[in-house]
Amino acid sequence: MIPTTIHALKRPALAGLAGLAMGLLSAQGATAQPADADVTLAAVKDRGYVQCGVSQGLPGFSNPDAQGEWTGLDVDLCRAIGAAIFGDPTAVRFTPLCAKERFTALQSREIDVLTRNTTWTLDRDTSLGVNFAGVNYYDAQGLMIRKEVGVTNALELDGVTLCTNTGTTTELNVADFFRSNNLEYKVLAFEKADEVVAAYNANRCDVYTTDVSGLAAQRLKLTNPDEHIILDTIISKEPLGPAVRQGDDQWLDIIRWTPNALVAAEELGVTAANADEMTASDNPQIKRLLGTEGSFGDALGLSNDWALNAIKAVGNYGESFERNLGVDTPLGLARGQNALYTDGGLQYAIPVR
Repeated sequence: MIPTTIHALKRPALAGLAGLAMGLLSAQGATAQPADADVTLAAVKDRGYVQCGVSQGLPGFSNPDAQGEWTGLDVDLCRAIGAAIFGDPTAVRFTPLCAKERFTALQSREIDVLTRNTTWTLDRDTSLGVNFAGVNYYDAQGLMIRKEVGVTNALELDGVTLCTNTGTTTELNVADFFRSNNLEYKVLAFEKADEVVAAYNANRCDVYTTDVSGLAAQRLKLTNPDEHIILDTIISKEPLGPAVRQGDDQWLDIIRWTPNALVAAEELGVTAANADEMTASDNPQIKRLLGTEGSFGDALGLSNDWALNAIKAVGNYGESFERNLGVDTPLGLARGQNALYTDGGLQYAIPVR
């Protein structure tokens, strides 16, 4: 032990309601549409920029520098969306959000899209009025501990105190792992990520738990980063991706297909530097992706060069990953599960055709 610090209607009633609804629709001569249908893109275009909800400062994903310039994988996605819509990656604004307030900000229209290292779960996808558009980063929840403790196996963590964020899935995952392994534990939860870092840094807890990528990023903020290790044990799957409000399929399509285009670009060898040149390619997949064949932009309510503009803005998925998270960055993360499927990873583009 380490001391320390979810009344169903009867079928006749249901059938009657359905018949009434169909009769009303026939009388109106129209198909019912959700209240939000196709309004977000119009609002964004009228405003002149996309409002993206991001983290309050997570290196590699969404983090402002000393000049207030935002960078990171989630920031690149937001800029790619801006470029796809306006042809301008600067036609974006960023709203920093803590985990607890992120979905409220989306529901209340404070933001247009949540691009903030957020895990896609069934409960969130069905009960919060949001839709996830895909997975931008395949992650897992991990555990960080001080090297001096000498623990290398998570099954040795009996009686520990863990620091984490409120409003996340981490506390539920911790409960699953520790109880299933008959380990005692206590949680100290904080609203803001920097509060978690400060508490762990001040020895108020033995273990810091969040997504592995988040641990790698937040370790950089510790007084002596090299004195801490991330254990090999992972306690959950954490598919992170962008989310939008339910009821507007056009906007959902734009947010889904923009990151997909970046993955497709990597598969096809299209980069930020060669994208214009590749518009002359005879490869039919590249022609469709870059808008020189077909009219796929029309289906999204965008110009036909939407994907070309997105790729030119931030590069393909691999370029964005390596620039923000890769082995040559302070985070030093390998592609792993986020490699293309052709390289043993999970990233796989849906065909543009």
